[in-house]
Amino acid sequence: MPKMKAFIFDLDGTLIDSLADIAESINRMLDGRGYPRCEQEVFKQMVGDGMEKLVERALPEHARSEELIKVCVEEYRTHYDKLWNAQTQPYDGIVEMLAELKTRGLKLGVISNKAHRFTVPMTEHFFGTGVFDHILGQRAEVPRKPDAAGAHEMAVFLDLKTDEMAYVGDSGIDMEFAKNSGMKAVGVRWGFRSEAELMECGADVLISHPAELFDLG
Repeated sequence: MPKMKAFIFDLDGTLIDSLADIAESINRMLDGRGYPRCEQEVFKQMVGDGMEKLVERALPEHARSEELIKVCVEEYRTHYDKLWNAQTQPYDGIVEMLAELKTRGLKLGVISNKAHRFTVPMTEHFFGTGVFDHILGQRAEVPRKPDAAGAHEMAVFLDLKTDEMAYVGDSGIDMEFAKNSGMKAVGVRWGFRSEAELMECGADVLISHPAELFDLG
């Protein structure tokens, strides 16, 4: 693989293990409506497509009307506002990996399907304000991953071509996003989804530890 000039990262399941706080926030929303809770493990398959899809998947089938989903998204957001840093932590080796890539002069970014209003403060809370050159969460006016729009926006900001960037993520959506935009697709084995899913969706390489990125940059 050619040497990259930038590494762009997914957030949940890639940089941070946020599953417990997401699960508890959704379950408090479900509690408030008298719906059954979801086991934490099932959230590994629920996350990745934005808040609306997350809430829709968590609700009982009979409750998945468009109107109710919108209301429940707001309820989930209220809970997550209070809980997002209760148990969430960076994965082992992430902070050190980012510092080393920065030292080597590589540009760094985040593109997430998590709402922009959470993506920016969460990234800055866990990693500081000077680590990433640009942070993009999901915004209503920009199609979410795997649409390539966010990648092209990032490339313009960094003054790079997409084929000079690698996208690092833990899901099939992340790998499809990388392929759709011309970025190198790097799948991580420590995240929420399976190695098989990553490979089926086009991963160029899989890594088991963050330090393995040094060989690509």
